[in-house]
Amino acid sequence: MRAYDVVLFGATGFTGGLTAEYLARHSPADLRWALAGRNRGKLEAVRARLAAIDDRFAALDLLVADSGEPASLRAVAEATKVVITTVGPYLTQGEPLVAACAAAGTDYVDLTGEPEFVDRMYLAHDHRARETGARLVHACGFDSIPHDLGAYFTVKQLPEGVPLTVNGYVRASGTPSGGTFLSALTIMSRLPAGARVAKERAAAEPRPAGRFAHAPLGRPHRVADAGWWAVPLPTIDPEVVRRSAAASERYGPDFTYRHFAAVKHLPVLAGGVLGAGALLAAAQVPPARRGLSRLLAPGNGPSPERRARSWFSVRFIGEGGGERVVTEVSGGDPGYDETAKMLAESALCLATDTLPETAGQVTTATAMGDALIDRLTKAGLRFHTL
Repeated sequence: MRAYDVVLFGATGFTGGLTAEYLARHSPADLRWALAGRNRGKLEAVRARLAAIDDRFAALDLLVADSGEPASLRAVAEATKVVITTVGPYLTQGEPLVAACAAAGTDYVDLTGEPEFVDRMYLAHDHRARETGARLVHACGFDSIPHDLGAYFTVKQLPEGVPLTVNGYVRASGTPSGGTFLSALTIMSRLPAGARVAKERAAAEPRPAGRFAHAPLGRPHRVADAGWWAVPLPTIDPEVVRRSAAASERYGPDFTYRHFAAVKHLPVLAGGVLGAGALLAAAQVPPARRGLSRLLAPGNGPSPERRARSWFSVRFIGEGGGERVVTEVSGGDPGYDETAKMLAESALCLATDTLPETAGQVTTATAMGDALIDRLTKAGLRFHTL
């Protein structure tokens, strides 16, 4: 029997700290969990914050481990059922822990929105994880739970056995932390390398027999009934949805998902596109990239007051078999408060719920599906049909 149900690695970071606080407030009383990180003094400071929430956490176990010391990560993975990690950028910091969990048969959840990292981890560790029974579940925050589970929720309300199309429209207000900004710069600076790894994965990954799942880049358009302008949003989210569709016959014989950012006013959309283009160009130049990375230091993030004003909404329009359904997933601060909630509930779901038999690199919809929707709904996120 393992010593812990859940270990949170990276508890001293901004999002890690929010996740620790969520677990302290909402985990079952009998959950066996611990904090892990490379600096014991900082871990003790986090534990003191948790003890202020409930004095029983004054004795919470602390595990010292470092991404640069694989043996310490193996010890963490072997001691627990599930590892949560908030330590990024994952492309440079994440693989040793994925490898340790795959080898130990330990379930793993993270917050990555880095497509290249996810593809590299599939190529390097999916096979071993399938052998040991480990479930490697990436993108368990705003990337990509609302989109993955939202598409799954929508598909379940459409006819079975027919081609289906789902379009997702993302609207959000929030402020990034330093870690998120650094991860975004890393992705933008490595687009050619990411494309090469994606091709390697596509060549290696089995395809569902007799079924097709697509996530093409959509076209800018006007959503007349909502009064929105929409532009394609090339994040990791549509690929996650596509992989969920490839893994399940419920998505039909031919499934297509398109992913968009939506705004009410065209000048706002144009400004966002121009800003993203400028950031992409700057990310290709090392001195500019280093300068940008200093704008927001990792470990920092928006204030509680700013987070309280933040929100997100993802609307899905699904069609198939002559039927049309409109659904929505919505909540509060997307980057941090709700992300900490989604990450923690994903780990609790893997650790304590009865779930389908899966292993290897899997998505939230594939590994947890209805059980995670139920958890998140009880935790305050809204999944509803319009």
